[in-house]
Amino acid sequence: MSFKPTPFWLTAIAVPFYFATPLPSFAAEATLSLPNEATVGVEVVEELTFESNQARLNDILLHPTQAERASHSLPEYCVIVGNAQLVDERIRVTTKDATCIETHDADSDIFTGEFSASAYAEDGQYGIACEGTPCTLSPGKTFVLTLNESLEIKEQDNPSEELNEQRRQVDGEGVANPVPREEAVPD
Repeated sequence: MSFKPTPFWLTAIAVPFYFATPLPSFAAEATLSLPNEATVGVEVVEELTFESNQARLNDILLHPTQAERASHSLPEYCVIVGNAQLVDERIRVTTKDATCIETHDADSDIFTGEFSASAYAEDGQYGIACEGTPCTLSPGKTFVLTLNESLEIKEQDNPSEELNEQRRQVDGEGVANPVPREEAVPD
């Protein structure tokens, strides 16, 4: 029987060197991206009412919903901030920014950034037609936002995810969730 020490010695030398060198980061930072002129379905979070002396409402809240004419979708947990203006019996909605959370089992990605889009009704016209006096836009009334420019929002740090990761480590230092003792009542 012949003994070939080369593979063993090569492994014995290479493995410690491999673990001693810093590992490259292969995990790419997540990005929420949509192309220019992409469309997404949304609705208002709270009822908007334009009184007779009001032509503009600032900092309105929208969230994604299903729409037939939408070419893309946003994460389920998303809030878009915008402004609404009443012009010629149509509500023109423009957006400023968005915060979206995309979940993956116990982990989540948070995206916060500029979101420039304009509202179009289901009939394809700019702005949403008023329904009654005073002019009102209610939750459940779906309309489409068309992006004015491409969207590229990088993932933000998620302190909750970091805390959860620490809690999942059973033998790590400073663990907030140690292995329970077998005794019924702790000392």
